[in-house]
Amino acid sequence: MSWIFLAVGAQLINAIVALIDKRIVSDESLVPRPFVYAFYTCLLSGSWIIVYALSIFPVAHIDGLSIPSIFNIERPTLEVVALSFLAAYTFFIALTSMFSAFRKADASDVVPVVGAVSALGAFGLGYFFLDAQLSNNFMFGIVLLATGTFLVSRLRFSLSVAMNTFHAGIFFALHYVVIKGLFTTTSFDDGFFWSRIAFMLFALTLLLVPVYYEKIAEQTKNTTKKAGAIVFLTKVLAGISSILILKATDLGDVAVVQALGGLQFVFILIIGMMFGTVCDEGGCRQRDIVQKAIFVAIISLGVLILFV
Repeated sequence: MSWIFLAVGAQLINAIVALIDKRIVSDESLVPRPFVYAFYTCLLSGSWIIVYALSIFPVAHIDGLSIPSIFNIERPTLEVVALSFLAAYTFFIALTSMFSAFRKADASDVVPVVGAVSALGAFGLGYFFLDAQLSNNFMFGIVLLATGTFLVSRLRFSLSVAMNTFHAGIFFALHYVVIKGLFTTTSFDDGFFWSRIAFMLFALTLLLVPVYYEKIAEQTKNTTKKAGAIVFLTKVLAGISSILILKATDLGDVAVVQALGGLQFVFILIIGMMFGTVCDEGGCRQRDIVQKAIFVAIISLGVLILFV
């Protein structure tokens, strides 16, 4: 059952990453443009192909240690290339919208709604295009997710934040479905490799558009080394979390690993309360904290029921 601890640890890291992302995009002295931060996130996410270097060492072949192997990579077909770049595009768009929402709202409000919309969208798209099987309690989970999402968006968000949050959730759903389609088309090792390559190439192609290049170059020039180090370390944490989730999925029950995703919302709320980041500008109000706790509980329960 060690894979459960891997999944729980991954969600704790995801919570920390979300709170740091919120801090980064909210501070004009760090990375004021969500677009630029999404560019670097996409670029650094692709750099995780370095994990394939571990496959040349004997330890990578111990039973149960499923490290992606460079020896399983094949020449990509046109379909693999198309799916890989579509995965990169949807990931980038989702990040840009989520980071835009972070600038105007708390991570403890934004992340649960993004997760709920993404779960709903991924289930719907997976059912129609990937022949995914629905759980017995599917409708109950849908009702809880929809209720929690509606309450947060209605009581905690402005219209612009709600639109950015829903947009991010929809594109994360598209991203997950495309990734699933990629892994169905080819092997996991092959698909993961070419999708990481596509992430980096897609990010670099943005530099070919003059207006994008100017935004990225200007922001990079004005960013301090300290801010750059924070961004880099945050993306390293995000990469570690992704690997832990993949490892937990490989060793354990996929449905349980997905259901544990609801813990991320709980961790964000707890960490936010510890460091005062769940408070509004007017200070901590008991009503706000109670609201957040109720909404997170509803959405987390919905995620749990949806995947079990």
